[in-house]
Amino acid sequence: MSTNQPLLQVNQLGVQFKTNDGLVYAVNGLNFELGRGETLGIVGESGSGKSQTVLAMMGLLAKNGTATGEVLYKGQNLLNMSTHEINKIRGDRVSMIFQDPMTSLNPYLTVERQMTEVLELHKNMTRKAAKMRAIELLEAVKIPEAARRISMYPHEFSGGMRQRVMIAMALLCEPEVLVADEPTTALDVTVQAQILALLRDLQRDFGTAIIMITHDLGVVAGICDKVMVMYGGRMMEYAKSDDLFYRPTHPYTIGLLGALPRLDSDAAELVSIPGNPPNMNNLPKGCPFSERCTHVMPHCASDLPPLVEIPGGEGRWRACHKAIADIQVNVAGEVQHA
Repeated sequence: MSTNQPLLQVNQLGVQFKTNDGLVYAVNGLNFELGRGETLGIVGESGSGKSQTVLAMMGLLAKNGTATGEVLYKGQNLLNMSTHEINKIRGDRVSMIFQDPMTSLNPYLTVERQMTEVLELHKNMTRKAAKMRAIELLEAVKIPEAARRISMYPHEFSGGMRQRVMIAMALLCEPEVLVADEPTTALDVTVQAQILALLRDLQRDFGTAIIMITHDLGVVAGICDKVMVMYGGRMMEYAKSDDLFYRPTHPYTIGLLGALPRLDSDAAELVSIPGNPPNMNNLPKGCPFSERCTHVMPHCASDLPPLVEIPGGEGRWRACHKAIADIQVNVAGEVQHA
C-alpha cells in the first residue's frame, strides 16, 4: 500500500483476548505498510481496535491477549521475538507516545532519571552524557529552562509540558518509527496545535515515520499523509489524506466526516451515525458496520466484504459491498444517495 520501500509491514494482524465471556476478536486480518518519513493516521470510534493494533505491534498487549500474523520491521517479525529481543528495538528503533503522560511517567522518578535511563540502556551512555542529550531533547520540544526543569518530577509540569516530556523521551534514541496513541486527547486546542506542529518539525528534522492513533479527524488532516479507517477491528478504508477527506468511498468514513462541524456549511445540525459500535464479543458475520449503515443491503449482514484496491485509486482500498458509483460524495462532503 506504500509507494516507498516499507519500513514497517503488517500482514494479517489479529488480536484476541481470552475473557470470561469467551474470545474477543479486537483486531481481524489487518494489513498496512509504513514507509520512511510517512505519517499514517489510524482513525475510528472507541473500541474499533486502533490502540490494540499498535500495542500488539509493540509487544505490550495485556496478559490475556495474543497476536497473530506478522509485524515486519526491516524484515524482522516483532511478534516472534523474545522479550529480550524486542526490548532492544522498543524504545530505541520503534518508540511510542502514550495517551496519558501522567500514568506513563513514573511519579517517583525525576524527568532526568527517566530520560537518562533510556540512553544508558540503549546507547550505553554515561550518566553525564545522557543528561546532556536529554536536555537537548527537552529544548527541542520547546520546554523552557530545560537544564533546570529536567531535575523536576512529572507532577511539577503542566499537562502539555508532560506530553512534551513524553515526546522527548520517545525521540531520545532517534527512532525510525514513532507510534503516537492519541497524544493530544487530554490537551486544550492551543496546546494540541503546538504538539502537532512539534511532531511535524521533529519528523522533518529526524525523518521519523509516524503512526498517529486518533478519533479526531482534525488531527489527521493536520499531520497525516495517509489514513486507515477502522471499525469493529477491521479496516474499512485506506487512502491518501486528501482523497479520504474530499472523496470518501466507504459509508462509515462518510458518516465520520458528516459528524464533523464545518466552517463552510450552513447546516444547523451535525449528522450523527445511528446506533452503537458492535459488541466485540458477538460481531456480525458480515460487515461489522452493517447494523448502522444507511447503504446496507440484505447480504451485508451475512457476507464479509473483502478488502479491495480501488482501480485507478493510487493505493486506495475499501471493504464494502456497495459499489462506489452508488455512493456519490462531492468535495464538500455532502452525501447523495443514488
